[in-house]
Amino acid sequence: MPHIIIEHSRGLEDSHDLQALCDDLWQKFANHPSVTSPDTVRTRTIAATASRIGVEPRSFAHATLLLLPGRSDETRAELAQIVLDTLDSHLPDIGSLTVRLDDIHQPYMKRML
Repeated sequence: MPHIIIEHSRGLEDSHDLQALCDDLWQKFANHPSVTSPDTVRTRTIAATASRIGVEPRSFAHATLLLLPGRSDETRAELAQIVLDTLDSHLPDIGSLTVRLDDIHQPYMKRML
């Protein structure tokens, strides 16, 4: 069930192929041995309407990786590193790239067709 939500500087969607980033992350997670149901992997981006960071260039991409509990610390770290490495390969000129990992606790509800 990994969900990867990437918040980013406004305008990044015009200068970078964020769909390719989402597709690449989705493929890497769908193929990861800890993901038993690839149809539950979700990736998306959200542009920040306003932001301020203290680095140059003043651009950022911050990924939140949401996981259901149960994976080892080693696997969790590996998945977070995959996100950071993928961000870096698609957004090499962005001033700040960060990843935060968080657990989704029950109840987690969903509806899929």
